[in-house]
Amino acid sequence: MGPSPPKPSRFTRPKVGESQSSPNLYVANCGPAVGLSYDTIASVFGTFGEVKAVNPADGSGVRVIVSYAEEGSARNALESLHARPCLQLGGRFLHIQYSFLQTRSLVNDPLPVALMASELNIPGLHLLHDFVSLEEERELIAAVDEMPWNNLSKRRVQHYGYEFCYETRNINAKKKLGELPSFVFPVLKKQSMFAKYGIPADVVLDQLTVNEYPPGVGLSPHIDTHSAFEGLILSLSLAGPCIMEFRRYEDGDWNSKASLGFDMENSKTDSNFVRRAIHLPPRSMLMLFGEARYAWHHYIPHHKVRTNPCNCDFPHHCDSQRDRTR
Repeated sequence: MGPSPPKPSRFTRPKVGESQSSPNLYVANCGPAVGLSYDTIASVFGTFGEVKAVNPADGSGVRVIVSYAEEGSARNALESLHARPCLQLGGRFLHIQYSFLQTRSLVNDPLPVALMASELNIPGLHLLHDFVSLEEERELIAAVDEMPWNNLSKRRVQHYGYEFCYETRNINAKKKLGELPSFVFPVLKKQSMFAKYGIPADVVLDQLTVNEYPPGVGLSPHIDTHSAFEGLILSLSLAGPCIMEFRRYEDGDWNSKASLGFDMENSKTDSNFVRRAIHLPPRSMLMLFGEARYAWHHYIPHHKVRTNPCNCDFPHHCDSQRDRTR
């Protein structure tokens, strides 16, 4: 496994009356989403002085923070590269300004939500939009609804191939439930689409869990157990979208904190992990392997669902109040 990805740096524009000079540069139109690695960016900007780090400015993959050891180096780079084509970076026009480190709490710092997997910069994570058609989605949902469900505390599940035990977060490999159901065969026939990501088209898939998430119900942060499953995890979203968050803990202390009762799900003020988020639209297939599968927790935030009518001060914009007047 390679080195950890750069941390998203929390920088902001200079405030009114604040010095306009800084060793840190905010550089737009530049990053992995446009084919420029952090090493390449560091090499180009390094011609103006010692570069301490190049980090993503946000989750977009097209904006970075270049941090110099000296302010003079940052000034020379800005004057030479701002609003001009940079031949060493594919002729891209860079938009550069000074930037300053923020000191505000992470609680009030919203997490950008990516639409494309490439924006997350997580090796081994891929998202295939429209993996199944609308008609295939309807057929899958209808077939699943005809099968028996197991009830958990907040959602219903179905297990095929092998049953996953939530208490131990593992499976009994000696107790096979049978073959995968026939309704999943049309999905398996699309395995050839995985080849472009280095996954053999004949990879054997032998375990399936169907999860039904009612409104507001999410999924706690976890890594699918290494000893239970092999290197490829697939997740097909049906019937509705969701936001999935990914977290990588820098010092690998997640298990020790969880055992002490630390609230991992709501630990947004814990600076010991890197966070990413992506929008999973209906009919999309999420693929996790390598680093994304083995080193990053994935998580669907829980949301509180309204059970009483809304009585806000904005009736013209409120569907709840409009419905009551009809």
